[in-house]
Amino acid sequence: MIDVAVIGAGAISSFHLDGYQAFPDRCRVVAVADTDLARAQRRIEEYRLTDAVAFDGVDAVLGSGRAIDLASVCTPPSSHAEIAARLLDAGVNTLLEKPMAPSLAECDAILAAADRGGAVLSVVAQNRFTNPMMRLKRVLDSGLAGRVLHAQVDSHWWRGPSYYDLWWRGTWQSEGGGCTLNHAVHHIDALQWMIGPPAAIQAMIGNVNHGNSEVEDLSLAILRFPGGALGQITSSVVHHGQDQQIVFQAERAKIAMPWTVSAQAQQPNGFPQRDHDAATERELGDLYASLPALAYEGHTGQIDDVLTALETTDGTRHLLVDGRDGRTTIEIITAIYQAAITVQTVTLPLPPDDPFRTRDGLLAVAPHFHEKTASVGQFSTNEITT
Repeated sequence: MIDVAVIGAGAISSFHLDGYQAFPDRCRVVAVADTDLARAQRRIEEYRLTDAVAFDGVDAVLGSGRAIDLASVCTPPSSHAEIAARLLDAGVNTLLEKPMAPSLAECDAILAAADRGGAVLSVVAQNRFTNPMMRLKRVLDSGLAGRVLHAQVDSHWWRGPSYYDLWWRGTWQSEGGGCTLNHAVHHIDALQWMIGPPAAIQAMIGNVNHGNSEVEDLSLAILRFPGGALGQITSSVVHHGQDQQIVFQAERAKIAMPWTVSAQAQQPNGFPQRDHDAATERELGDLYASLPALAYEGHTGQIDDVLTALETTDGTRHLLVDGRDGRTTIEIITAIYQAAITVQTVTLPLPPDDPFRTRDGLLAVAPHFHEKTASVGQFSTNEITT
């Protein structure tokens, strides 16, 4: 039985608690911690966690003498590095909510703590654990579509102005960034998982509709990949409809999530016609349809992945998402901010002495699109709609 602590009892913790409760024969939640002790206790009561005790922070959990095998970190991004490092240094395996941390330097500190403590680290990327995303990855890996020529990521979300009234949102200091870091992180992770990180980035950022926020609510990035392919990423919390997609234009066909496939062939004059009675489309569509469904999706799927890794003692089972994956995603996001702020093309990987690798380096030059004036401790409802 794997004993679990959940650090942070805010809205996102419910996804972790739901996930752990899906495996009652494999794990149990024995601690819930929050700076608001009453909120931690409410979570325990809400989920009927009969084995759990409420604590007022990670230090209280570690100092309690309770044996913790795995901890979920569900706190605001600015606290991730400190809390994760405390857990990992103590040898506690850790599932760290996205984004891994607001800066590359903090990501590196987390990875160093994992090495020192000999603990397992996984960074939440629950979108990998969905059937459409996993199947698209496997179709891409099959090579049937050919070499990727262009990648398009539309990370379109919509949030009302009051979204940024929550105390930790809407400032570079406490949130680490805007929609690029905290929303598009899912799609940027999926992009680098599927085809690897880009070699160079150009970008623009802006705040076009959220007056109570210093950070961006819209960003556009252009990417060049090592093999010559180009890409584009739109990160947004101003898009009505929240239509999200990842599209790969490859040599033989377009494949995308939500799943679509389309293939063209050339006529003698180079103009397009449908590819050989859609043979390529059928081949790719049949492959997609033949792939097995995941046993669990979303956070529950990732928790299953982490539990399985901890239960496999011979070292043959590796995490689908580890700490280095989380760091790669943060490096891409950092480069987007750097390219936008400096109005220059940024090449990857970032050099060790690059000031944008640190939180202070970003804070020194980050634009304040607006000044945050409204702040609430918590909303009357914690519901997250997707």
